[in-house]
Amino acid sequence: MTRGWLAGGVAVMALGSTLALAQGQPTDLLPPGFDTPAPTPTPAPTPAPAPAPAPRPTATSAPAPVTQPGEVVQPIPFAPAESSSAADLDDLPTLRELENMSTDELDELLGLKPRFDIPPAARRSTERVGIIGPQEGGMPVGSLANQPAALVRAALAGTDGRLVSRWGHILLRRALASRLATPAGMNPVEFAALRAALLNRMGEHTAARTLVQDVDTADYTASLTSAALDAYIGSTDIVGACPAVRLSREDREGGEWRMLQAICNAYAGEETRAGNDLRRLMNSGAVPRIDSLLAQRFAGAAGAGRRAVNIEWNDVEEVTPWRFALANALGVEIPDELAGSLSPALQRQTATAPMLPLAQRIDGAGMAAEAGILSSEAMIDLYSQIYALDDGEGVARTTAIQLRNAYVDSDPAARLAALRAIWGDARGEDFGPFVLTAYAAARMLPDEAFAEDAAALITSMLAAGLDRDAQRWGPVVDDGSLAWGILAVAMPGASASVSGGDLSSFLGNDTSAGQHKSRLLLAGLAGLGRIDPSDARSYDLGINLERRSVWTNRISQAAQADNQALVALLAGLGMQGDGWERMTALHLYHIVRALDAVGMNSEARMIAAEAVSRA
Repeated sequence: MTRGWLAGGVAVMALGSTLALAQGQPTDLLPPGFDTPAPTPTPAPTPAPAPAPAPRPTATSAPAPVTQPGEVVQPIPFAPAESSSAADLDDLPTLRELENMSTDELDELLGLKPRFDIPPAARRSTERVGIIGPQEGGMPVGSLANQPAALVRAALAGTDGRLVSRWGHILLRRALASRLATPAGMNPVEFAALRAALLNRMGEHTAARTLVQDVDTADYTASLTSAALDAYIGSTDIVGACPAVRLSREDREGGEWRMLQAICNAYAGEETRAGNDLRRLMNSGAVPRIDSLLAQRFAGAAGAGRRAVNIEWNDVEEVTPWRFALANALGVEIPDELAGSLSPALQRQTATAPMLPLAQRIDGAGMAAEAGILSSEAMIDLYSQIYALDDGEGVARTTAIQLRNAYVDSDPAARLAALRAIWGDARGEDFGPFVLTAYAAARMLPDEAFAEDAAALITSMLAAGLDRDAQRWGPVVDDGSLAWGILAVAMPGASASVSGGDLSSFLGNDTSAGQHKSRLLLAGLAGLGRIDPSDARSYDLGINLERRSVWTNRISQAAQADNQALVALLAGLGMQGDGWERMTALHLYHIVRALDAVGMNSEARMIAAEAVSRA
């Protein structure tokens, strides 16, 4: 196996959607020009020697003069280090110009602006950047160290952040947050910036913020600064962005950047100048009026607070991430007509914004849980708080009561009725309620009287990874039913082998469009090794799991190299889309097979089961 994957001088191009057609020939997932040797096997982790501490800077001041008793020391006359010509003196600013300069400009002129916020002796290495180590559930540190930088860059930059699978989102988030060594030939700060930017696109702003904080601000590049600003704004931590803003030596443009500069100046003690700068920005038309008003209110909170700023939402047509973050940080209520038209990304952010009312957080909690941002436990916590408040009626209050009944009612039939009420009529189209009820569903004992609801109960349990609880329903479900199909890919171990007759029954009962469930079931079973891939052709569904593409070659080679992190990145690349109708059987087969091959059988089974239940 050769070690390189790329022909020399190949430029990496932007990646388009990998799931453009649900059932057609999939588009190549990587730019043209990639060769096909297998990736370098991941080396066994070995303890790395502790890096030598950076030498502390030594002062170079001249020694103090030594005097004898009674001796008078003459003062040393001031002399510039270098002679100044008349032309140099003419370039100096006038007194009026000095008076009009901001503190930043004066610091820059006099060389007083700090170059770093951490002393050189305490600087951190960028050799390994990440949040979670292998002992905490992260990927092996050296997973990507010997992999081609262009391939890793293409996978990270080409993933738009919206995945069809909740479990795929969780897997990709874990890979991006892992403490990883940089691929050979890539700048470590660029590697951190690519990962943080993808986390932001996934809606994981808190994880992205923690990741960028693992790099010293003095090492920030333009791309990492942009990712950091998105992370801080997305997590409503406006002041947290100030180190990156005040220490940046980039000449950045844009209204938000200038408003952030003014806000950070205000919190550095320059409230008056910050207010003047923000008003000039608004009067010049460089930023929308509402953005400047929110920034003025936020900057004013740093001072004595004597000047009131009225927030006027007149003529505002949309809520941008900037407006959403500033309004939430200030406790300013967004008008109902605007709050009702939030983008899906901002709706998911409401679920993790602790300053918002519970009722407003609930509105986005289902979407966040469906995407993989919120866990089942987090959803239960939200509804438990609503139940404890006991403040009137409403859909959320009713759901909280039903959730409690699903846990504590002594009658199993009543508990199942409560679960049905929470699920409603969506049954898979809206996946958030199934995430909410996962642990309540696991309390239901298998009973043939409840066989009709077995598929929904199993789907809910698997949303939280409760595969052992779901497995208990195996003897109860009917062979060839939807519940049987979900368990066929979800059950661990060899006991989950399937027969051709059961598969034929499942296909005969499948009413999904184009028998999409059957296609994904066959792909999942083949990926887990429970049927032969060639058998999928015999069911006359037009499936050819042996077809090859650039992406299938890459993920197969990553699996052969036993590289978990690279498999996770490529799996995320192959799961892009807004719904399971975008997933092809070919992509699912290779994702499940690769995950299973590198020791992530649990993730492979959960993704396959989610595909069958939600397609």
